[in-house]
Parts: sequence; structure tokens; C-alpha cells
Amino acid sequence: MSVFAKLMQNYPFFVSEVLFCIGIYTTLSQTSLMKKIIGINIIGNSIFLLLIAAGNIREGIAPIMHSGDHLPQEIVYVNPLPAALVLTGIVVSLSVTAFALSIVVRLYDYYGTIESNEILEIRSWE
Repeated sequence: MSVFAKLMQNYPFFVSEVLFCIGIYTTLSQTSLMKKIIGINIIGNSIFLLLIAAGNIREGIAPIMHSGDHLPQEIVYVNPLPAALVLTGIVVSLSVTAFALSIVVRLYDYYGTIESNEILEIRSWE
């Protein structure tokens, strides 16, 4: 199997790695606090994609049982736990992002800028 065929078969893992690298680069290279928050959100979303991709089974179906039915044993079922964990992670990520944005607004009100190097320069004069 060629490298390209393996890459096409496992593209969610590759996309997750690329997004993670973009998020790390954005977080470390930018001085704007808003851009840093966006980079952290990109990192979180890449981890969510990795968890969903790892929990997926090709040709698998959701293990939904209707009343009175029995699930056949010969069918491959997808584990619903990674999806539930990712959903919880998305809620936590949204809460942390809202909190971080509120801190950035307060910093802008106090210092008049959201650039981290300018805030450090202003704080060095205090």
C-alpha cells in the first residue's frame, strides 16, 4: 500500500495533526491575545477530531435499540463513549473561551490594547 493510499485512508488523523500544528504555531507566534485564544481553540478542535476519528469504526452502526428489540451480535457497533466525551469537551471549551474573552475585554478596558508585548511594556512602567 502506497503512502498516498494510507494517507487517504487515515485522513482524519492527518488533518488533526495539521490543525494541531497550526494551533500551536498560532498560539506561540502571535502577540495578540485574541489570536492566541483562536489558536487554543484550533488545538482543542484538532483533539476533538482525533478522538472522534479514533472512536469511529468503518461500516459500524450506532448501537440504538428500540423497545423490545435485541441487538444482533454479528453487526459491528460504534462505541458512543468518544462522542459523549467530545460533546462534554466542547461545552468545557466553550466555557473556557467565554471566560478568556471576558478577561481580554477587561484587559483592553484597563490597558487600552490586547497585544501582550504592549501590556508587558505598560506593566514594566508601573
